[in-house]
Parts: sequence; structure tokens; C-alpha cells
Amino acid sequence: MWAVAFAGLHFYWAVGGDVGLSISAGPLAAERPLWFVVAGLWGVGTLCLLGALLAWLLARSRLQGFPALLARWLGWGVSALLLARGIGIEVLLLTNTTHLDTSVSVEQRAWTLALWNPWFIAGGLAFGLATLQSARHTDAEPPPASRR
Repeated sequence: MWAVAFAGLHFYWAVGGDVGLSISAGPLAAERPLWFVVAGLWGVGTLCLLGALLAWLLARSRLQGFPALLARWLGWGVSALLLARGIGIEVLLLTNTTHLDTSVSVEQRAWTLALWNPWFIAGGLAFGLATLQSARHTDAEPPPASRR
């Protein structure tokens, strides 16, 4: 459950922890503007927990009808977002097409390329596979027996 661990890390940073934050967020780690703490730390942590719940529903639940359809649409959306973020940032950093200014340090680039982006890509693939499996499982189940 990497999403729960990732959420915990963001909550740790949100309450003032700083181990690893400067490498991840650069100057924002020192400044900690309110928008960054609320949206970037508390918000991302909360989204990670919601993502973990969605992953659990996709993998374990026997949802039917509209709830199953909604869970699958959300699963595909999360998969696409995580893959786009992971692959997109990876490509931008590797090709240096953004001509990054000096506010992005060499250490930030290295950590992003080697640690953060692979997790986004792995998460995107995992959500895609869970969604696909959920769709196959739901489609394979017989319709509920009608009441007489």
C-alpha cells in the first residue's frame, strides 16, 4: 500500500517534518507558503488515502451497476493521471526541454528521476491493472437472480 505510505509522508511534512522535503520540493520546503501546506501536503496526502480506498474497492469489492462503473472510470482516470505525470516529467527532465532554471537543483532532478517518477509510473500501471481486473471480474459474474 504505497499510497498510504506516501500519504503518511505528506502528512509528516504538513505538520512540520522536513526529512526529504527539501530534495522533493526545493525552495518551497523552506518557505512553506500556506497554499503549499494546504494543497501540496495535506491535499496530496488526502488524495493518496482516497486513491488507496479506490484501489481497495477495485481489487476487493463486488460492486455492481453504477458504483462499479464509477469506480472503473475513476480507476482509469487515476491510472492516466499517474502515468501522464510520471512519464511526462521523466521525459521533460531527461530531455531538458523545459530548460530548467537554477531553482531546480541537480539533487531534485536526480531524486525525481530515480525515486518519485518510477512510483508514479508503477502506481499508474497498478491502477490500470486493478481497473482491468475489476472490469473482467464484474463482467464475468452472472446477473443477480430476479425476485418473484
